[in-house]
Amino acid sequence: MEYNWPEQLKPARHEISSDPNGSVLLRIPQSGKAIETLPAVSIPGFVQRTVDAFPDNMALAWKEGENWKNFTYRQYLAEIRTVAKAFIELGLEERHSVCILGYNSVQWFLSDLGAIFAGGIAAGIYTTNSPEACQHSAEMSRANIIVVEDEQQLKKITKIRSNLPHLRAVIQYTGEPKEENVLSWNDILEIGRKASDDSLEQRLRNIAINECCTIVFTSGTVGSPKAVMLSHDNLTYDATAIMERLRLTRGEEHLVSYLPLSHVAAQIVDIYLATCAGAAVHFADKDALKGTLVNTLQEVRPTKFLGVPRVFEKIYEKMQHIAAQNGFIKKAIASWAKEYTLQHHLNLINGIHSKSWAYALARTIIFSKIKEALGLQRCTFYCSAAAPLATDIKKYFLSIDIPIMECFGMSEASGGHTLAVESANNLTSIGMTIPGLKTKIHNPEPDGQGELCMYGRHVFMGYVDEIEKTKEVIDEEGWLHTGDLGRIDEQGFVYITGRLKELLITAGGENVPPVPIEQQIKQELPFVSNAFLVGDKRKYLSLLVTLKTEVDATDGTPLDVLLSSTQETLKSLGCPAQTVSEVLKDGPDPKLIAAIQAGIDKTNEKATSRAQRIQKFAILPVDFSIPTGELGPTMKVKRRIVEEKYSEIIDRLYN
Repeated sequence: MEYNWPEQLKPARHEISSDPNGSVLLRIPQSGKAIETLPAVSIPGFVQRTVDAFPDNMALAWKEGENWKNFTYRQYLAEIRTVAKAFIELGLEERHSVCILGYNSVQWFLSDLGAIFAGGIAAGIYTTNSPEACQHSAEMSRANIIVVEDEQQLKKITKIRSNLPHLRAVIQYTGEPKEENVLSWNDILEIGRKASDDSLEQRLRNIAINECCTIVFTSGTVGSPKAVMLSHDNLTYDATAIMERLRLTRGEEHLVSYLPLSHVAAQIVDIYLATCAGAAVHFADKDALKGTLVNTLQEVRPTKFLGVPRVFEKIYEKMQHIAAQNGFIKKAIASWAKEYTLQHHLNLINGIHSKSWAYALARTIIFSKIKEALGLQRCTFYCSAAAPLATDIKKYFLSIDIPIMECFGMSEASGGHTLAVESANNLTSIGMTIPGLKTKIHNPEPDGQGELCMYGRHVFMGYVDEIEKTKEVIDEEGWLHTGDLGRIDEQGFVYITGRLKELLITAGGENVPPVPIEQQIKQELPFVSNAFLVGDKRKYLSLLVTLKTEVDATDGTPLDVLLSSTQETLKSLGCPAQTVSEVLKDGPDPKLIAAIQAGIDKTNEKATSRAQRIQKFAILPVDFSIPTGELGPTMKVKRRIVEEKYSEIIDRLYN
């Protein structure tokens, strides 16, 4: 059966709006590159286009017990329609939302697309949100339906359900709900299969490309999260632009192994990039970061692998632990192989196409086996997104022939704006601007640094009910002001050097961007998990550091036990310890103090002024995390929270 609906635009006068019922002018230029002038398409049309072209290609794959199951794109569309019909039957109104609270899964994808097909709005909620934060999201998006993953997430909604006047139904997609008035996923499928197609067809005919179909909530490191409205064109265009940048051929085998992400913007990129390419998405299970990830990779053997930095950090830590157990001969061979392989990739970055026999030998004999053990023997593209990946981690993976590319974006720009690829990559930039999009530096200083600004069809419509805040970030010419300090070099590489709002202004009036200094400290001291610069309104800079530790497998809370790699480092320094408590008992060992000070000294050597040199530091008793409040959902540090929590330690550094 073929489904047809008009690809319409509703009347609009402005490029921005704060009304979920509103529509906007699209930023399609009259002339320009082919990618810039692509015809606009709705999300249902976007999905239909891929189904028509590749009906029997695998779309989604997931594991039930020991067996993999999958949907073809034809089955995927049928299931989306079933869910959409169920949502309409349950009371989803046009321009009202379906809130989704869970990790990456088939049901997350179907809920997202089902809401949009039904003329509603898909709104993801961070899995780390408190009940109060969930209520804020549901209220801002006028949620008629909330879809939760399991009992743990359901408890949050149960606490606030009576406070949500628009709410019509709650659905739990994993396991059978034990609470009354909560539907299971099977209930949804049954309701949808029994429902008529007529109401869905009417909703599809009412959809306009230039209206809101998705809401993404900002991470809320300062104040309440803002509700970012994204149109159909924002999402479908950005996915197409990213696919062009990656030079993906539609319909080819792109087995992309996705992780159990709770980062909402990343989940959205998953959906539309995979659909655009006609690719298959394989879902890792919830325990991926607790040890099952490699099992999934070995079974799937992906050709494209996308993950958040923590994924690559976990692989790095595991491999460091394994390497530490090797004997002298194996260590010597590994060091030789990594040295030549790292140099080979650094040469490529610098435009030197060397044909080193040592690299060819290492790649064939050593690193092919490592990739096979990781399930990455077919992988041709590795990407890290959602937060910066430390330079030393990137260097390590280069040394074992796994070049990891960075992707940078914002919730306000549909998820992707710059992307590194092997032919255009270096260790410190966030890649180049994706073709069809534009980047500029606003009010640059003599050194070229200024505020990073973005322009393109991927820039959001506006914040729900906050037109003034929308106008603060989107200027009259349509440029999105990111709040990031950055620069663009002569080759077109984009760099982030700090945050405007995070600038520390010392007592002497000097502006100090903390982020690049913190990143440099972590590069100099690999056993440091978080480095936090202090100095606003103070006469000099100080530093708080946390050591890398194990985390609780259930909720990610940092534990007292040091990572094995951290223990090995401390042992090599001559101050062995197994826990942070041991490190801090009776004061840190002078040898550890000296090692940290050496890293600070190297960082200070690169300071652009005396005001940017760190004078004192302290080791904190516990690492930062989302559950303990120091990090937001996108892993950004909540500076005010850290300063309040450790105010006594900070005060001692200045007394």
